[in-house]
Amino acid sequence: MNSVIAPRKFTAVAVAALMLAGTAFGVSAQDFDANATINIGSLYEPQNLDNTAGAGQGVNEAFNGNVYEALFKLTDEGKVEKSLVADYTQSEDGLTYTFTLQPNVKFHSGDPLTSADVKSSIERVVAENSKSSRKKSLSNIDSIETPDDSTVVIKLKSRSISLPYNLSYVWIVNDAATDITSQEDGTGPYKLADWRRGSALALEKFDGYWGAAPTNAGVTYNYFTDATALNNALLTGAVDVITSVQSPDSLAQFKDNPQFKVTEGASTTKEILAYNDRVAPFDNVKVRKALARAVDKKKLLESIWGPYGTLIGSFVPPTDPWYVDLTGVDPYDPESAKELLKEAGFPDGFEFTIDTPDYDPHPIVAQFLQSEFAKVGVKANINIITANEWYTKIYQSHDFQATLQEHVNHRDIVFYGNPDFYWGYNNPTVVDLIASAETQPTEADQTAKLLEANKLIAEDAASNWLYLYPQIVVSAANVSGYPINGLNSQFFAYGIKKAAN
Repeated sequence: MNSVIAPRKFTAVAVAALMLAGTAFGVSAQDFDANATINIGSLYEPQNLDNTAGAGQGVNEAFNGNVYEALFKLTDEGKVEKSLVADYTQSEDGLTYTFTLQPNVKFHSGDPLTSADVKSSIERVVAENSKSSRKKSLSNIDSIETPDDSTVVIKLKSRSISLPYNLSYVWIVNDAATDITSQEDGTGPYKLADWRRGSALALEKFDGYWGAAPTNAGVTYNYFTDATALNNALLTGAVDVITSVQSPDSLAQFKDNPQFKVTEGASTTKEILAYNDRVAPFDNVKVRKALARAVDKKKLLESIWGPYGTLIGSFVPPTDPWYVDLTGVDPYDPESAKELLKEAGFPDGFEFTIDTPDYDPHPIVAQFLQSEFAKVGVKANINIITANEWYTKIYQSHDFQATLQEHVNHRDIVFYGNPDFYWGYNNPTVVDLIASAETQPTEADQTAKLLEANKLIAEDAASNWLYLYPQIVVSAANVSGYPINGLNSQFFAYGIKKAAN
């Protein structure tokens, strides 16, 4: 947290066209059933319901914008819009933001939204025990003041041009709520009705919602551990829409069938081989570049996704403003890879372990990499681990040599500016560029800094960026109004319509 036919190149026009496609498939108001419950099929069940407690991407898919809202909203088209903020001002020096909250907003429990809830919600994200990936992005906050119930004043240590964007990641939770790992108290158009772990999560319309009412009575996220079972559920009518198809082989049964619709959006999901750059031999740039050149990524992408997806030469997808095509930095060249290994002091190669999540496509990707690396004299062992093990072993403890993972977040180049992030990349110039990008007075200046950082990260081969996932949503023909880009794995359900019989 997609897009396109490889090896199609993205241009500004192409990206814009993909973004506009996110509002496709409207149904006129008189033709849809407002009492329908939408059944959504997904492979991403949350680990828990608290996005600061290692809940995984599934909680974002189900809850972001649906159950919880933020001060700002990242739309499916990638724009930042006001949500729980009615208006805001910024001081001339850029260090003080004053936010006025929307009036008459209530939590699902019935409590009114106040500035105290906003303050406590931000503090949850930046707390020492928070597991939010955006924790560091908000560490620039110096203080939060609440002069009255409808006003929040945030003072910064230094200018932060991305503050509204970063606040779109902060779900506003009732400050009276305690443990929200299995319950919720948000302000969104839906409230939690039921969660049957391992099966489904049901949301029902919240009648006290402050904004526009959903176009359906509720949604149920049905969870599957197997892509074939998920596809069969759509074929048999057990689900109405699949949030993200994970196998191109399954598309043939939907693409030319008038009972279904297949749509492609713009992806932010990157499949990467991340190294622990703190440890040998991955602290050696030449080793990392050698492994990048050892992999035929076009062949890998085609073996996994057929004609879908696109190749990337860095962590930045074409939908980010600081994108540039860097696939030529370390192109496929096994002979060059061998020479770099020799220069790095490994003429006979070396041996290492790839910790691999146990769900598709990671095990298949790992086997492909194992074969490619063997051709340049490097032995890669594969250690299969669960998603929970990955979080504790890799993300928390940094106890690994290399790992496979898909990174879904939008505008997440900032992680390479954090030496404490799980992969441990630490280039002081990049750290400075990413930090200083935040203090720039204009978005154009920010983009220039991050573009420079992007190029340096690619030259360092900080990780091995394998490909960008396609974002393919499939639905029954009578269902419309769903998001197709799925930035950050969010899946806004409130606009989904099912045609009346």
